[in-house]
Amino acid sequence: VKDCFFVNLIDNIGLFRIVTQELEMNLLAQGLHAIAATLWIGGIFFAFMALRPAAQEVLQPRERLHLWRAAYRKFFQLVWVLISILLVTGYYQLFFSFGGFANSQPYLHLMHTIGLIMVAAFFYLYFSLYGRLCRLLDTEDISAASDTLKKMRPVMAANLFLGIAITAVGVCGPYVSV
Repeated sequence: VKDCFFVNLIDNIGLFRIVTQELEMNLLAQGLHAIAATLWIGGIFFAFMALRPAAQEVLQPRERLHLWRAAYRKFFQLVWVLISILLVTGYYQLFFSFGGFANSQPYLHLMHTIGLIMVAAFFYLYFSLYGRLCRLLDTEDISAASDTLKKMRPVMAANLFLGIAITAVGVCGPYVSV
């Protein structure tokens, strides 16, 4: 009986460690995911609500364009890292916490779709519009660079809207039954 008690105790402790490690990994993934999403969406919000109006208030058009180029360069470098974190932690949670696409709730499918649209919009911003903005500024074509920056704004606005929507879905989704 004594041997059985210790064997059972050791087995239970081992199971406890496995469950605890899995819980820690889930919490780490969830925390990193939330932080990465907050930084990406918050950065877009800051650009719209603070940087853009301030730049228009105190800078001439040429300086504004160079400010946006530098700001986007720094921000987009961060966004690449944030997207990587979001994809890794999002798919980790989807498959290890929620049982994959077949077993997950509809709100997770919606978050997945919105997230991929946001990534696609960022790819368009980075590879098409931002690249064009940089090339135009290198050749000092200020008028065309300004037109390109104007084309970037609605894409950034769409990603801000989608970011706010995906946040609402992520927060409210678990409490909505379908």
